[in-house]
Amino acid sequence: MENRVMGQMNLPSLGIAVRTLFTGYMLVMGIGILMALAQILLTHGMADGEFGVSVDDVVYSYHGNKDSSKLEAKLNGSMKDKASDADRAKLIMWTREGAPLEHWKEVEPIFQANCISCHSVEVMPSIAPLTSYEEVSKVTETDKGASLDSLTRVSHIHLFGIAFIFIFVGYIFSLAVGFNEKVKAAIIAIPFLFLIIDISSWWITSIFPGFAWFTIIGGFGYMMAFAIMWFTSMYQMWILPRNGKTYEINEWTDRRD
Repeated sequence: MENRVMGQMNLPSLGIAVRTLFTGYMLVMGIGILMALAQILLTHGMADGEFGVSVDDVVYSYHGNKDSSKLEAKLNGSMKDKASDADRAKLIMWTREGAPLEHWKEVEPIFQANCISCHSVEVMPSIAPLTSYEEVSKVTETDKGASLDSLTRVSHIHLFGIAFIFIFVGYIFSLAVGFNEKVKAAIIAIPFLFLIIDISSWWITSIFPGFAWFTIIGGFGYMMAFAIMWFTSMYQMWILPRNGKTYEINEWTDRRD
């Protein structure tokens, strides 16, 4: 009996309880990936002021825009809808004039009305606070891209978080039938490889903007691997078993195709 159970260690042969467990996880991860894509489009994807992720977006996000300040770039990009055209124009003009302290009282109400609901230490300590002239003046300087502190913080969060996602997605996909073992192993390995490429390219792009392409390639690579594993796993858990075929194979044992 034990040998028979071990011989059916594959997605189409899973019991309803295990399939439900795996499906719940995959559904939550699928929604999470979609939310991540939306967040990228609404933040990095607006860095150049236009909707959609481009090489310029990546360059502005990590290398910076030497012809503009971080504040102006945000006002023309991902924060464009957070203030009226008149208020944005006034802030941009003030920034281009060098953000003089003597005119701070004229623009302070704009920050109070449109910015500090998020940009304050009490509300969101992880983003730049904009509650005083000293704090605002830091983002009116030339946009030098992502800081060392920011890159370090975001890199370790992504490396740990995304790696854990793909450990469990790969764990489920490893039970899929009908794949050459080497092909399956490559699909499982791809997201980890492209994750390293993606994160490494942030650091390199901050110095050499020409490497921005690798950020797009890295993100696309592990998203495609996720899609393959997600759809394959869902199909084999819920659609494939309907053909009535019994799969007498243990996908966790070493074998040659």
